[in-house]
Amino acid sequence: MKRRTFIRNTFFGTAASFISAEIVFSSSMPKGYVPIALQNSDPYKLFNKDKEMTVLNDKPWNIEAKAHLLDDNITPNKYMFIRNNGLIPQDIDVDNWKLIIDGESVTSPKTYTLEELKSKFKNYTYQLTLECGGNGRSEFNPPAKGNQWTVGAVSCAEWTGIRLKDILEDVGIKDNAIYIGYHAADTHLSGDPEKEPISRGVPMYKAFQEETLLAFKMNGEDIPLAHGYPLRLIAGGWPASASGKWINRISVRNKIHDGTKMKAPAYRVPCKPVAPGEKVKDEDMCIIESMPVKSLITYPKSGAMIDEGKTLNIRGHAWAGELQVGAMEYSIDFGATWNACKLENPVNRLAWQHFKASIKFPKKGYYEVWARATDSKGISQPMILPGWNPKGYLNNACHRIAIKVK
Repeated sequence: MKRRTFIRNTFFGTAASFISAEIVFSSSMPKGYVPIALQNSDPYKLFNKDKEMTVLNDKPWNIEAKAHLLDDNITPNKYMFIRNNGLIPQDIDVDNWKLIIDGESVTSPKTYTLEELKSKFKNYTYQLTLECGGNGRSEFNPPAKGNQWTVGAVSCAEWTGIRLKDILEDVGIKDNAIYIGYHAADTHLSGDPEKEPISRGVPMYKAFQEETLLAFKMNGEDIPLAHGYPLRLIAGGWPASASGKWINRISVRNKIHDGTKMKAPAYRVPCKPVAPGEKVKDEDMCIIESMPVKSLITYPKSGAMIDEGKTLNIRGHAWAGELQVGAMEYSIDFGATWNACKLENPVNRLAWQHFKASIKFPKKGYYEVWARATDSKGISQPMILPGWNPKGYLNNACHRIAIKVK
């Protein structure tokens, strides 16, 4: 049985269990069509997610974790956020999957099968941090449009694949190459096959980094369908929108890629600070590249209670886009004083770093534990919300949890 048939049959088999009935004439459904009865189906079963995950949107699917769910050093699928722009492809034929490399700046277009990619090029495995550019959007005021992410649109899974640079070198790139743009198999929410839900990319220097992968495994297994099976781009440290899913074509451009969601205001912030609520011209918006320094307390869960005189052990992760985290601190007095955490080095470049600390509280009462990371250039997280921007991107304010000492 072809993998495409297996994927389709598995999807409709699962769908039938939700509906509690056979989907008669399912073979006649238009490609990408989602039955009405499934449009409000259980996403936890559909995507193998934990019941504590939060669904922000189902058209398209956008799901985030809570901070305490991200306690694993390597994020498992059940706790990994989903950020989609279109409809997840359901008719994937792995045996005939092709990756096309084309564009103005290739010497000649070339096509690879999935098997050729896996066998012709050396495989690499890295832990890579992916964070939605809008993670933390819910805190902005005036509110910014879009999914109201809190803190859980971030992950650090282990990805296995081939380096994008190796494929580009195999194809042959002209000296005028500036950018790569990805194209994928997901479909537009309108169902219009001529429209791409999203087609973003990265400059050539990012495309040629050692850790920029075309991945086919996540945590040692085939990538789950919701996360880009059978092939996805991973450009760690940049907004996750640069890491396209279900990739079937990459264009090497002689200009900044102009695909869907590359133009302002998508994934752009004001080039200079603006007042909250101020309108910003498109030409005054700059593309987001490396994500800012940030951290997350993953243990204990906010609202924890401990007995007076006991020590509270905290832990979490910190990351800094293209940079390394140089220092990690915590405060229990609302930022008046800071204490050092024990910070581990990253497993590899662009992986998040783990921290921990033991805290003693002076007496009974309510406390907040604040976490603050500082990157290798000396830039620290702001204690409160950073500069407002129209789309609510790049909120890297200190993460905080509530503690009661009784």
